[in-house]
Amino acid sequence: MSNVLLSDFQTKYELPPFTKIKIDDYKDGIEGALEEARNEVQQIIESKDEPGFSNVIEALEESGAKLQRNASILFNLNSAETSDELQKITQEISPKLSEFNSEVKQNEDLFRKVKAVYNQRDTLGLSTEQKKLLQETYLDFVRRGVELEGDKKERFKEITIELSKLSLSFSENLLAETNDFELVIEDESDLSGLPADVLDRARELARKNGREDAWVFSLQAPSYIPFMEYADNRELREKMYRAFMCKCFKGNGRDNQELVLKIIQLKAELASLLGYPTFGHYVLEQRMAESPDTVLAFLNDLLEKSLPKAKEEVEEIKEFVKSRGVDIELQRWDWAYYSEKLRKEKYELDDELVKPYFKLENVISGAFETAERLFGISFKENTELEVYHKDVKAYEVYDESGKVVSVFLADFFPRDGKRAGAWMTSYRDEKYKDDKRVIPHVSIVCNFTPSSSNHPSLLKFDEVKTLFHEFGHALHGMLADTRYQSLSGTSVYWDFVELPSQIMENWCYEKECLDLFAKHYKTGELIPADLVERIKKSSTYHEAYATVRQISFGLLDMAWHSLSFEEAKSVSDVGTFENESFAPTELFPRVEDTNMSVQFGHIFAGGYAAGYYSYKWAEVLDADAFSVFKENGIFDPATASLFKENILSKGGTEHPMVLYKRFRGHEPKPDALLKRAGLV
Repeated sequence: MSNVLLSDFQTKYELPPFTKIKIDDYKDGIEGALEEARNEVQQIIESKDEPGFSNVIEALEESGAKLQRNASILFNLNSAETSDELQKITQEISPKLSEFNSEVKQNEDLFRKVKAVYNQRDTLGLSTEQKKLLQETYLDFVRRGVELEGDKKERFKEITIELSKLSLSFSENLLAETNDFELVIEDESDLSGLPADVLDRARELARKNGREDAWVFSLQAPSYIPFMEYADNRELREKMYRAFMCKCFKGNGRDNQELVLKIIQLKAELASLLGYPTFGHYVLEQRMAESPDTVLAFLNDLLEKSLPKAKEEVEEIKEFVKSRGVDIELQRWDWAYYSEKLRKEKYELDDELVKPYFKLENVISGAFETAERLFGISFKENTELEVYHKDVKAYEVYDESGKVVSVFLADFFPRDGKRAGAWMTSYRDEKYKDDKRVIPHVSIVCNFTPSSSNHPSLLKFDEVKTLFHEFGHALHGMLADTRYQSLSGTSVYWDFVELPSQIMENWCYEKECLDLFAKHYKTGELIPADLVERIKKSSTYHEAYATVRQISFGLLDMAWHSLSFEEAKSVSDVGTFENESFAPTELFPRVEDTNMSVQFGHIFAGGYAAGYYSYKWAEVLDADAFSVFKENGIFDPATASLFKENILSKGGTEHPMVLYKRFRGHEPKPDALLKRAGLV
């Protein structure tokens, strides 16, 4: 079978040969790799040798390498550079991968061998990492239903296949709905309040769509967010808000309500088959939080501390609106607009004042230099490396000895074939093979405002933080130094995975770090110290409101995933269920015909089901951890070395609390977060 995906990649660093992969390669390439993976697993099952760690656990870990490689290419590109043809293939391939995974993890003959090794675990002289791999392998079989019998086992398999299909449909509907809307403005007076660079890009988007005498705004973040913050026309802000929040909630062919109900029922049924009360119990068994009760106590405690202050912040905006002689009932489409105006007044600060200091290319260089000062790595762009789109930049990552330790791909601008948001992913995770480190291929994908003919790409401060956030995830992948791929990099408990990303955001507030890259794009002037102070002071501006908003999403996630199977079957209306969940956190009148659940890709098409709380959970960790850097110096080599050695390089080789305490000396305390957020 002649297929580029079935060959050993003859590219530098064995990167995927993106330019040579044809759309027809995916189906045959993945199905061929599936057959190869099946044969590798079958060899383990049929081996007559006594089951041992090497010939069962390590052999299983290494099996399906080509399949994993090819699947990562397909799914990553389906998120970052998709097409109708690629989506169709992904829909076809995804259930086959789920079926294969169930086929392996429910194989009783294979499990008997795994269990035989597991039962000897204390006598095998295994290293800490080997013990963790053995434990995770054993639990993976149990949690995938290997001990189920008869119809229950078959039903478990059916559910996993169906869930893979439904989550894909959910995300594809959401992408299509996002791309489908555009606000066309032909009257220049409707553009009042919008900054020049936003208008330039709206004009270019209009021209791209064949409209010479208009401005076009989309639901992509670089277009939507500044419109909501700056457009004086309240009716158009309302129109944009409603368009954004009614995606997949219109009763049309891309409506996600039935998908939400099906996904929730199937997850609850899956948990029930395994003996768990809810899907939340099933998920949280392998999280730092451990149980839904712990998560709910954590979120409600934060809500108790933040809600009164959030209500004060909303009242402050209402008074501010009145003081300007505006007689309105404050609505959700007013919040960003008036909040931005008050921020400018209180702190003499707005995005337009800050953005000139954050040219994208400079921010990238700043992230690189921050990593170099902390962890001794450097980045060199290589235009000859394979990339999947002309906007993607590829870098070689070197350690202090000049050795390449990773490849880094950066993809920063929105386009029609790319889903919204920002994320880190990998095309190959780090591991050791024949005692040689296999370097990872790590990528971050964002949706920043691109440059126009009149302006370079200038980032808002929040976008600077986003870049540093995703870069923190990338560092977790690039600096991984573990023996086994399944324990490498970001393969950690979900409520620990945000620590490396969120801690990196802290450097964005430090003048010592900002001086590395925050230079005015026209004059080259360093960002003034008083401006940095204003950024710092404004960092707690409406932080309580933002905290309540995040808590509301966490509570919605837990509400959906704390349903028993019987309860899940009884939910018939997505809107009503969501409204009841949001009720304790509501700060505005409810807007009819809008819904968050149907576009909550994190929990219905991503890995955050029963895990959205982890953003706030990790904030406790990151605030506590960064306090050490603040005490010792933000570029203190000893502190950075401890963080690299115990957090970034170790992946999932030990329980995260063990790793954290090894770095910090004690368990995390919430004091630093509450102080940073201005809640104490």
